[in-house]
Amino acid sequence: MQTGFLALVLNAHLPYVRRPDHPRYLEERWLFEALSETYLPLLRLFRRLDDEGIPFHLTLNISPTLAAMLGDKVLCDRYVDYLDSQLRLASAEEERLRGDPQFSRLARLYAELYRADREDFDLTYSRNILGAFDYFYKRGRIELITTGATHAFLPLFRDNAEAVAAQVETAIVAHRRAFAKHPAGFWLPQLGWFPGVADTLHAYNIQYTVVSTRGALLGDPTPRNGSFAPVQCPNGLTVFIRDSGAVKEVWSETEGYPADPVYRDFYRDIGFDLPLETLSPYTEVGPSRIFTGFKYWAVTGKTADKKVYDPAAAAERAAEHAALFLEARKAAATAAGAHMDRPPLMVCPYDAELFGHWWFEGPAWLEALFRKAAADDFLSFVTLDEYHRAYPVNQVSMPEFSSWGDGGYAEVWLDGSNDWIYRHVFKAAERMSELAERFPDETGLRERILNQCSREVLLAMCSDWALLMRAGRAGNFARRQVEDSISNFGRIYDMLCSNTVGTEWLTRLEKRNNIFPAMNYRIFRKKR
Repeated sequence: MQTGFLALVLNAHLPYVRRPDHPRYLEERWLFEALSETYLPLLRLFRRLDDEGIPFHLTLNISPTLAAMLGDKVLCDRYVDYLDSQLRLASAEEERLRGDPQFSRLARLYAELYRADREDFDLTYSRNILGAFDYFYKRGRIELITTGATHAFLPLFRDNAEAVAAQVETAIVAHRRAFAKHPAGFWLPQLGWFPGVADTLHAYNIQYTVVSTRGALLGDPTPRNGSFAPVQCPNGLTVFIRDSGAVKEVWSETEGYPADPVYRDFYRDIGFDLPLETLSPYTEVGPSRIFTGFKYWAVTGKTADKKVYDPAAAAERAAEHAALFLEARKAAATAAGAHMDRPPLMVCPYDAELFGHWWFEGPAWLEALFRKAAADDFLSFVTLDEYHRAYPVNQVSMPEFSSWGDGGYAEVWLDGSNDWIYRHVFKAAERMSELAERFPDETGLRERILNQCSREVLLAMCSDWALLMRAGRAGNFARRQVEDSISNFGRIYDMLCSNTVGTEWLTRLEKRNNIFPAMNYRIFRKKR
């Protein structure tokens, strides 16, 4: 007998990194690694389950910046070059490790992975990854939703309603362009909620979103069902609540499943073990120490003396962890259900890149989860949209300011390492509204430059840059991204104020930052 629902929500997002003016750009590998280790393996998982008639349902956010990169010809061509390079490295590794049964088996594993990626990307999907996800969307297996145009942390922009609306409207237009459907749901970047965002989302006909457990339980009034049912804002927006227990078991670096000693160690990579001269022909960025994706060691523990990775043992452990996860959710549903008028819902949101990229066995865990749930009707997987249609009426409550970052508020995106960016970004957003008011009906060249001006503001608002600065990973790169967008905006603003336009420079910028082709600068006009 069914006693509860599980809603998996995967946030597939990467910041916009595209530099066609560089022959090779290191940070573009973020996209290539995510494609190879997460997005294509997820699609293979969906195909297997669908072919076997195993029911699976999940909600997937594909951010507008990721969608733009997945559909970009330059990046698709470079991804194929990346795969060819990885296959050459796999061949070299198979040759180098030929006499070692343990390690040569792992080299073959990576060769098979990249061969499958190459075949799927070029032949199975004809380089159309968005179309591949859309297929399962139309099959009713997954629900596709959207998020802020450039994943801006919206609570920090709550005093600029036009900037928040620009992030939402641009995202919706991009989603319609990619999937020919208005998104019912909106993933709040970093689960960043503030009460005023409910009005913006509702104004754009968004039906539901997700907030952190803390934000919901501090809401007014307190949700009587805890996190086991959504709440509704006074305007009708449905707010799903993250299940903290489910998240901790999977997400925690110290206590979660990915920390198990049997699983593959993400950080031990031959890019830091082998001589540079051995690796440089395959890294595409010259003699630099970088992650290659070839990892031969298990987590083992907090020791430098790592055990060799055993894929069979890791797959077995993933199945065990899937069973444990379902048992824990059953126990929670049984306890909560005794006090509810409907089956409990457990919302499990994660970054999609956790599955396969950071946690190599993540797709195997997901597959085991769906297979085990299909054999047991105790819990059913649902998309957020399916649940929303089944239970459209919920308790009225307004969540409190919150995020899923450390501390539960905004400190990850606003501290001494990154606070300098906001005076520039706030001023740019304010001036963009000024330009939209001053030039409401432009066409031709002036409209082009105003549209590009809007793109630069949105790119500067990206929350990933502040996060990278705080984490100390790629901090210099993140700083350059913000400075570049603000500098571009300032140059355009000065051009418009002086009534001069450098068309050559504008054309080059449009070709480089070609995101949001349907951009309409008027989204920054004051709301009346």
